[in-house]
Formats: sequence, structure tokens, C-alpha cells
Amino acid sequence: MDVPATQGGTRMTRPITAGVDGSEESLAALAWAAREADRRGTPLHVVHAWRFQTLDAAGTGDRDAQERWARDSVAESVRTVTERHPDLRVSTEVREADDAVAVLLAAAADAETLVLGSRGHGAVVGFLLGSVGQQVIAEANRPVVLVRAGGEAATEAAGREVVVGQQGEPEDSADVIGFAFEAAAARGAAVRAVRAWALPTVFTYSPGSMRLADEAGGLEQYERKALGEALGPWRERFPEVPVIEHVEMGSAGQVLLSVAAGAQLVVVGRRARRTAVGARIGSVAHGVLHHADCPVAVVPHT
Repeated sequence: MDVPATQGGTRMTRPITAGVDGSEESLAALAWAAREADRRGTPLHVVHAWRFQTLDAAGTGDRDAQERWARDSVAESVRTVTERHPDLRVSTEVREADDAVAVLLAAAADAETLVLGSRGHGAVVGFLLGSVGQQVIAEANRPVVLVRAGGEAATEAAGREVVVGQQGEPEDSADVIGFAFEAAAARGAAVRAVRAWALPTVFTYSPGSMRLADEAGGLEQYERKALGEALGPWRERFPEVPVIEHVEMGSAGQVLLSVAAGAQLVVVGRRARRTAVGARIGSVAHGVLHHADCPVAVVPHT
């Protein structure tokens, strides 16, 4: 995980940052961000990007009135969370902007975590700010947490796990696993670390890889060994966090979702792919974001 930023040699604490737009989903995200900031003892930063709207074809809209409305709306939302968390340090940022993506990405760059709202289930759903939210997830250099409307503090009760997906070599998922352990430690929760595997196909088979797997005790044992190695440094760093190792044959997204029903948070990694129409997240993160009932943290690989 990244170390906190410094300024003039002084250690700085990154805030938990929430993007709000007045929707029910964004208010749920703000409430989650406030609880997270409170339990971690970090500041909360609230960001709202508003766009000037002309009221008629002649462009007679009142920019000052629209800005006042935006600021009042954010202030009211902040008042709600400060009543619940009176010791929380809160700052706000209300900006007029045509490009909300740029505002949120800039906010994410200075944050420990950026928290946004998400909508609905199913194959075709939108996130907070629609395609804006999806683009932020794909391009942010810091973790982004998606929270659904209706997410309450009760879902973070004792006994609900933090589920994290692990893939590849140990170093490939260090940031992802580290985020999960830090979240679990802050909550007094257990980590369920999930590694999914599939039988090799004619396209992935190689005598060398199969020999290594056999030496490790077979394919499943090889996967268990890989997961244990990835978890080792974090078990040492967070000895108080209970860990459940979950290795299962199947697609990573489906396996993660199958164990996420009792989770309070699911953590997945993200490697953005550049396409002709912009950045796209991988299929595992995409599937979990669409179908998980609990908040989902998307952590970029470094």
C-alpha cells in the first residue's frame, strides 16, 4: 500500500473522499465514507461537481443561484453525517465543471479511498453519474468503493467478512490484499481470501507448469500454495485479523459472488484496458460490481 503523502517533511493523512450528487445512492456512499473515516480516524472530504444549466434557449439561467443550491445541498448532506459523527473532520469541495470525470479523478488522486454510489443489479445498470462513474473506476490511481442505496451500518456488524480476490503471483495482488486486511482490521472482521482456478486448456497447458503443479501436490494444492504465499506478509502485519483461505475451481467472478452473500465488503483488483472508446475494467471487477449486494472496493494494481 502507498505510504501517506508528505509535505515539507510532515506526514499527511489522506482523507476518505465521497463524491455526491444529491441522489439516494450518493447519500448512501457519503454515509459509508463517514463511517469509514470515523473508524480509521481520518478526515472526510466531500466533492460535488455541478454543471451550469441554462433555463431557456436564450441562456438566462442564474449561475449564482445554481451554485448556491449546489452548496446548500452539500452542506445539508454534510450536516447529516456530522450529527452522527460529531468528532469527524469534514471538508467540502463544490466546483462548477463540464468534466465531472476530471474533478473526481483529481479528488481520488489525493484520497486514501474515493467512495461513490452505485445503482441496481442486473446485466445492464448504471453507476453514480452513469458513464462518468465507470470511467473514474477505470482510471483512478487510488481505490474506489461503490456503495448501493440502502447500505446501512448494520451490514458492517460483527461476523460479516471482508472478501478479497487474489490472482496471479503474490506481488501481483499485494495492494488488493493489503486494502482488505486494513479494512478488516479497522472493523474487527475476518478476511476471506478467494483464489479461483480452472483446469488448463490446450491453449494454457505447458509441460513446465504442469511439472511445477505436480511437485506442489497437484493443481489445487498449487493454487493453495500460491494463495498462502500471497497472504503470508499480511498475516504477519495484521496478526489480529482472522483469515479464511478459500480455493475453488471456477471463474473468479462467480466464485467471489458465491461467497459474498455474507460479506460486508468485497475487494477486487483492477487492471484497466485501453480501447478505442476509452478505459475499461476487467471482467471480474465488472461482474462483481454489477451483482454484489454489499459495497465493492476496486483497487488498482501497481
